[in-house]
Amino acid sequence: QVQLVESGGGLVQAGGSLRLSCAASGRTFSMGWFRQAPGKEREFVAAIRWSGGTIYYADSVKGRFTISRDNAKNTLYLHMANMEPEDTAIYYCAASKTILGVSTTPNGYDYWGQGTQVTVSS
Repeated sequence: QVQLVESGGGLVQAGGSLRLSCAASGRTFSMGWFRQAPGKEREFVAAIRWSGGTIYYADSVKGRFTISRDNAKNTLYLHMANMEPEDTAIYYCAASKTILGVSTTPNGYDYWGQGTQVTVSS
């Protein structure tokens, strides 16, 4: 069982930046970020293969968010720039225990963090 712990959430003004981190207690393969706003379903944000060679982004964040990972530290990152009020949500880190590609749906992940709140004020 792998534990995931997110950090870095908080309050930021529109146009500002934040960096989220997700520390994993063990080795993982593909990892991703999802978010859930009040009253909405959990949605895909970004995902990265264990090698870093394959990366996917949701259209809503493409060009503004950057996902990366440091396998030596078992840590996943999400750098968020030019943030918008619509980015306000709880952000969740997810990890897969297999190497079967990179998923953009929650069903493709086996482990989840507890979530970190991100609030963007207008």
